Amino acid sequence: MTRLDVVGVGEAMVLLQPPPATSLAAAPHLDVHVAGAELNTCASVARLGLRAAFASRVGADPLGDRVLAAADALEVDTTLVAADPDRPTGVFFKDVRPDGRRRVHYYRRGSAASAMGPSDALRILASRPRAIVLTGITVALGEDPAALSEGPAALVRDLVAKAHASGVKVVLDPNLRPSLGSYDLVLETLRSFLPSVDLLALGQDESHELLGVTDPSEVFATASKLGVREVLLKAGPDGVWHADGHLESAADTVVDPVGAGDAMLGGYLAGRLRGLPPSAAAWLGTQLAAAVIAAPGDTQGLPDRAAAHALLTAAATR
Repeated sequence: MTRLDVVGVGEAMVLLQPPPATSLAAAPHLDVHVAGAELNTCASVARLGLRAAFASRVGADPLGDRVLAAADALEVDTTLVAADPDRPTGVFFKDVRPDGRRRVHYYRRGSAASAMGPSDALRILASRPRAIVLTGITVALGEDPAALSEGPAALVRDLVAKAHASGVKVVLDPNLRPSLGSYDLVLETLRSFLPSVDLLALGQDESHELLGVTDPSEVFATASKLGVREVLLKAGPDGVWHADGHLESAADTVVDPVGAGDAMLGGYLAGRLRGLPPSAAAWLGTQLAAAVIAAPGDTQGLPDRAAAHALLTAAATR
């Protein structure tokens, strides 16, 4: 079996949202998508020609079939996704306010993915990936419908503990979301992971919460002191900081900003796994992020295979 390059571990859910300029309360119909930060990152890695797999659980239901079909369409391997006959696939709804702000309503408590646990670590690590992508979303606990349970958090802890012994790089995107509940515990858990993290890809708006600093030089220095081996600092319209400096955003059109950070990480990670230096990998990430936010949805704007290959060629000459 060909070794996997990246495995993203988490939950993908079915997203329902009203068409533009309408609300959940008034829309006569809703658009249906599949969304999940880890799946989004894997989609970018796969589009750049590496083998990416998504590890999760979905319900043995039509919505679970929809998640699997969406991953397949993105050329993300789904052999590490288990179907649960007793629990449903998670669902969430997105409402866009008149002022452009988004409010998200999660229904994932008791979902199939909430039953993930340390036993899943065995099949994930048995696939011998070069890197695993983990996020703070999966370790959020609590009684809120947005939260998962102790099982997924225990899975992430187990993966972090065993990854290095298995020769697997740990990639952590905090993806901090206070609305998911147990926020202080999420921060505490993520901080405990840092000595084992090979790549920390965080937003500049998250750096103060996690590390207590926001200045890029201080973020890199603090993360290094805590044991992190590499940092990618995402700053949205202000671009991205990497080990070799700063790169401006490549975006000139913003239709939907959701998914930009996942595309940035996917592009950067694929570049680094292909042997590119941080500056070239970051450039690749900015190109994918710009493409994603120029189209609606989390992954619809990704370049096709031919355009992605052209970006790889360009990145290799930088």
